[in-house]
Amino acid sequence: MKKALLFWICLTGIVFMVILHTACVEKRPVAESDRAATKIDSCAGCHTSYQTLQELADPDTDPPAEGCGGAAPHIEPFDRVFLGGPGFEQFKNSIHGQIGCTSCHGGIDNTADKQEAHSGNFVKSPSSVPEAACGDCHYDIVGNVEGSLHQQGWGQKRSVAMRLGYDSFDQLPDRIHEGYEQNCATCHADCGSCHVTRPPAAGGGLARGHDFQRTPDTRDVCVSCHSSRGGHAYFGLGVGTSPDVHLTKAGFVCTDCHGQKNVHGDGNIYATRFESPLNPSCDDCHPGMEDGNAYHQAHVGDLDCYVCHSQAYNNCGSCHVGGEGARIPSHLSFKIGMNPIPENKPYRMALLRRTLAAPDTWSNYGVEKAENFDAKTTYNYTTPHNIQKWTSRTQVDAGDTCYANCHIRPDAPENHNRELYLFEKDLKEEWEKTANKHIVVDGRLPEGWE
Repeated sequence: MKKALLFWICLTGIVFMVILHTACVEKRPVAESDRAATKIDSCAGCHTSYQTLQELADPDTDPPAEGCGGAAPHIEPFDRVFLGGPGFEQFKNSIHGQIGCTSCHGGIDNTADKQEAHSGNFVKSPSSVPEAACGDCHYDIVGNVEGSLHQQGWGQKRSVAMRLGYDSFDQLPDRIHEGYEQNCATCHADCGSCHVTRPPAAGGGLARGHDFQRTPDTRDVCVSCHSSRGGHAYFGLGVGTSPDVHLTKAGFVCTDCHGQKNVHGDGNIYATRFESPLNPSCDDCHPGMEDGNAYHQAHVGDLDCYVCHSQAYNNCGSCHVGGEGARIPSHLSFKIGMNPIPENKPYRMALLRRTLAAPDTWSNYGVEKAENFDAKTTYNYTTPHNIQKWTSRTQVDAGDTCYANCHIRPDAPENHNRELYLFEKDLKEEWEKTANKHIVVDGRLPEGWE
């Protein structure tokens, strides 16, 4: 009798659980993505259906973006345009999410036909035409972007034109423009590259389900492009180096120093980034440092801050665009030389970084040898993002002289500290010697150093 009663109690419980489960399933709200998967006759409907995007995706035909940081990671075409995850939920509830897809992208909504949806005035990347896509709401920023060094890369364009013997980048042959766009311009950002998508150097495509990021993420956005130099130094990735003190002590991200005006520009076109008055300066946070101690008093106006407070940083050189790439591979180095841009920076000596230029850099694009190559140095003024208060030059052993680790000392073994400076014999190629003849330190150092 007890066994029979126990049996019916168990059976009743099982039936109750089945009924309860069924009720929960029937009442479970259908996710937006599930609904979209069954109805794709709209922009959002198609782009929230991962299966549909896989079926409709065209294979990539363009070569992957290449830059100083190497080839961009490959992200599947359907992954680049999928609307999903918490980012998409945030986007739907944002101001931009209420505007409507066709307001920015053009094309035709409420159709399941991909070709029709992407017809007419469809624009894949609205920020490629910022006046039309962003100008109505962000007119002040869009009005300045034409002069933005961050987007346009005027300094790099100017260097290419000068070395090839042209007055401006616009005058260069079409093949050089093609090579520049395919190889050099992958890190030049439009609005979307920083605020909506991954930069091309990071693989492109939507970064967070189309959600707009007012402040670009330092690692995911800024360092995607500024990887081989800025990010590599700032996070202390080089062997034997330490992260920048502004990261470890203050927790700074890029935009703490490089604010909106610095990045977006002020509407004026500057030939190089060092001409812009919008750049951050050490004095912004450290006023009065010229009188801070005896070392600053001795060297103010003579040495830039990085000569003493930087560490070894990435260098490379002799790039063959569209071919072998950098034939002098990335390596850590530290070189002090004569300031190549005294018109922009008021120092006699500065840190120099070996750059990519070589006479045959553009040989794959119809220029066997740059006719005006010596118009620019191949060691450029540099500002490494790896600052430390105490470095191998500012800290000396007890009882040693204050200049023990920076002055050349002929009386010491192997001319102690000579390796810190750029001498002519450090330049291996004849074209390097002629291009850099006015910035090497030969004959320009204090008497007795050499």
